[in-house]
Formats: sequence, structure tokens, C-alpha cells
Amino acid sequence: MKDSFTEIKRFQVKPEKIAEFEALAAKMAAEQQLQPGCLDIRYMKRFFTIDGVEPGNPPRELTKIVKGMKYFSCWEFDSKESYGKAIQWYFSAYGKEVQRLLIMPFDIYCGNSLI
Repeated sequence: MKDSFTEIKRFQVKPEKIAEFEALAAKMAAEQQLQPGCLDIRYMKRFFTIDGVEPGNPPRELTKIVKGMKYFSCWEFDSKESYGKAIQWYFSAYGKEVQRLLIMPFDIYCGNSLI
């Protein structure tokens, strides 16, 4: 949606905490969707890589976890004001719980959506 505000988070989850993170992500997403102004929330597990761009060369599944498993969330809002209120809620509701599952603090990237 044009003129929406989008946040991308990158989580690096400890290998022994993957199941716990995935269960928590499902719970968080259900509650994030209910935040005023939320247009969409998605979580993605990075479990594939690209070896090349030749035709017919599909992504290859990763076979081992080196340091931790990477996850991304994409949270979209109708305005940056709605996002501001929702991110405050997120940190108070889940900030500490999420951080204890991670190798390092998650990264946040946010801005106006282009298309």
C-alpha cells in the first residue's frame, strides 16, 4: 500500500531457542495484527540461499546452522504515528522475552513504503 509505514526486524536466534522463538513469533504476530493501524504482519525464517541466477536453478535449502537461525518480520502500518504507538507496545510486551532468545539484539529498519 502506497504511503504506508513499514518496519523490518532481523532476529538472530540461538540454535537451542529456535522452537521457543517460533512459538513466540506465532503469539506475537496474532497480537501485533490487532494493533491500531496495523495493515499486515509477517514472519519469515531464512532457510534457503541462492547459488546462482541461472534459469531453473531454485533456491537451495540450508543444511546447517552456523551461528544462529535468522528470522525477519515485516510489520506494515497506515501511518508512522500508528507504528510509533505499536512499537512502544511491542517493547513493553515482548522486548525482554525476545531478547533472551537471541545471539544479539535484533535490528530494526523502518520507513515509508514505496509501492
